This record gives sequence, structure tokens and C-alpha cells, in this order.
Amino acid sequence: MMDIRALGYVVVESTDLGRWEHFATRVAGLGVSPSASGENALFLKMDDYAWRIRVVQGAEDRYLCAGWELAGPQAFADAIRELDAAGIMWRRADAGQCAARRVQEMLAFTAPGGLACELFHGMVLDYLPPVSAAGSTQFVTGYHGNMGLGHIAAATPDLAASHRFFTQVMGFGQTDYLHLHMSPDPADPGQGLHFLHCNNPRHHSLALFESATPMPGNLVHLMFEVPDIDAVGAFMDRVHAHGVQIATNLGRHTNDRMVSLYVVTPAGFMLEFGYDGVQIDWSTYLPTRSSTTSHWGHRWGQG
Repeated sequence: MMDIRALGYVVVESTDLGRWEHFATRVAGLGVSPSASGENALFLKMDDYAWRIRVVQGAEDRYLCAGWELAGPQAFADAIRELDAAGIMWRRADAGQCAARRVQEMLAFTAPGGLACELFHGMVLDYLPPVSAAGSTQFVTGYHGNMGLGHIAAATPDLAASHRFFTQVMGFGQTDYLHLHMSPDPADPGQGLHFLHCNNPRHHSLALFESATPMPGNLVHLMFEVPDIDAVGAFMDRVHAHGVQIATNLGRHTNDRMVSLYVVTPAGFMLEFGYDGVQIDWSTYLPTRSSTTSHWGHRWGQG
């Protein structure tokens, strides 16, 4: 199995880069990267990494792919062998593509269930603080970013196949399983949700949500974590000041204990913005099964 260290970056397609820059810098608190750039692309940073979110000009507003970080060249070579053994078609980035991403090596593939992914190692650390129009915002990403930018939740029409690939090939570990019933109909079979961790203390870097219906913007949500409740409160004020659509009010999740709210990004998928997420020692952890998403709050459509 692979040794995935963290969610390194996310790539988004946008019909309006200016709208994304406004949302990212004036609402979310990200900075435009001074050390990464590209034609018809916006590179956004939150920590020592050269960038964390890449927004490319395109015909749609949607998630394009997630970049999963490996430890180095040997882990990259091992990952290629794992993909080949699993029968997954992949394509290697050329030198120009790697230079644009500020990484040493990178490859791309589509996982069972349809989630577009990239594997990389060696992104440049520029150590430059993210300069944001929203002021100085710090994000919880670990020492030199080793916990990754946060997490993503993605929909899959085949939960079993997706879960099998990410755990048995990609090497993610099981953190929690939740079975949701979105309808009051007693005959509704419900939908499963797996929370998976990689090789860092974050509760989950990937959540897989069972859904035959594609999600708005091709993703359920992206999560950013900040160090304290005041940073969440300041974000809430900016959300209201800039007229950003709120998906849920403030709440605390059961399994990762994150206090957060969800808003709608310019791509259509949601951004979860929160603090106080649990960090776990995996050597002593036992996977759980949860029966509800939140201790309190997270009511849909309420700001």
C-alpha cells in the first residue's frame, strides 16, 4: 500500500478567476502566492507551502482534482507499482507541468468511483506568509504543513469500490463510518459515509459519501481549519459582509469534534471552515461507527 502523508493541494476549474480571488482572499483568508504562477491560473496559499489551491480558467465551475502528498522519490516509485498492480491507468506529468506546480514529480489518475487524483512529492516551501485582504489568517496545517491543507469530502456512486481502493491501494486508514438517512421514509436504505485518514494526526483527510447523484461543483466539500473560535467568528463576519451563501449554521461534529460552519464556494461545492478538530495517535486508535453527524448545530440553510 502507498504511504500518503497529506492532502497537499486541490485544483479547481473556474469561469471567473476574479470571483475566486475575491472569495479566497477577502472571505476565506488565503493569499495569492508570490512564488507560483501560471497562465490563466490563480495560485492560493495558506502556509509555508508555495500554494495549496490552484484555480484554472475553464468552461465550468467545479472541483478538478486533489493532490495527495508522498514522502519522496522512493514512495513515488512505490505508488506507481501499486497503481500498476491495481490496474489503474495513470499519466506522468512532464517537467513543465511539475515546474508549474513547484513539485519534483507528479502523476494523475482517476480512482474507482470517479474521484480525480494526483500524487506528488517535493513541493517547494517558500516560507512566505499568506498576505490576504481579509487580514492575517493562520491555518492549522502542522509543522511546515505536514498535516496538509485540510480535508475533502467526495461523492461516489460505488462506495464499496471507492473504499476498497483508497484503503487497500492508497493506504488510507479507517477512522469512522456513518450511515445517514436523508429521508424520513422508513423504507429509505440510507447512504454510507466513510472517514479515512492518511499518515498524519488529522482525523480524516478524505471522506467518501455514497451518492448516485453528482454533487454541485463535483465535490461535497473542502475543509480549512483555523486555530481558534475568534478566527471562525471573523470568517462568519466576512461571509455576511460579502454576501456569501451559507449552507449550515455553526455546529460541532461528533466524530472529529470540529466546530464549524459551511458556505458555498464560487465552484458550487461547500467550504467547511472550523477549529478544534481532534488530532489522533493512530497507534492506539480503534475505528468507530457513528450514528449522527453533530452534537449541536449544523442546521442546513441557517446562518
